[in-house]
Amino acid sequence: MTRSLAAIGLGANLGDASATLTTALAELAQLPDSALEATSPFYRSAPIDADGPDYLNAVALLRTGLPPLALLAELQRVEARHGRERGYRNAPRTLDLDLLVYDELRLATPALTLPHPRMHERAFVLRPLADVAPELSIPGRGAVSEWLPRVVDQRVEKIRVEKIEP
Repeated sequence: MTRSLAAIGLGANLGDASATLTTALAELAQLPDSALEATSPFYRSAPIDADGPDYLNAVALLRTGLPPLALLAELQRVEARHGRERGYRNAPRTLDLDLLVYDELRLATPALTLPHPRMHERAFVLRPLADVAPELSIPGRGAVSEWLPRVVDQRVEKIRVEKIEP
C-alpha cells in the first residue's frame, strides 16, 4: 500500500512543554498505518498575536496510509489526551498539532486546509521543517528553503533538549 508523506507541526506553551512534545512525538510514531520518519530539534518562539509564555515547537515527518481527514482526527485525539482546549485563536495551549503538508495535496474544506495556510509565514514552522526537509515543496508556494529568508526577522531559537522517555 502506498503511504503519503505528512509534515506535522508541534507546539506547546503550557505545562512542561518539552516533555509534552517528546511524548507527543512518541504517540505520533504509534498512529495506525504510520511511521515517524524524522523529527526536528525543538525551537523556542514567542507567541503570535497573543500573550503567554514562549512556545516550544518542532516538526515531524510521518509516512502514513491514513487519508488526510483521518490523520487530522488522530492528531486531534492526541491533542485531547494532552488536555488541549480549543479556546480563542492563538490561545496558550498544552499541545497543538498542525497538519502542515500532505504530499502535494491542496485541499480546502471546513475542517482542513492543505497546505497549512500560514506555514510559509512562520519561522517557528519553517526553521524546524528545514532541519528535516529543506527542499520539501509547499504545494502552490515552492520549497521550504525559498521561504526561510522571508522570516529571518522572527525570533526563534534552536534549543537543546535532553531526550525524555515517554
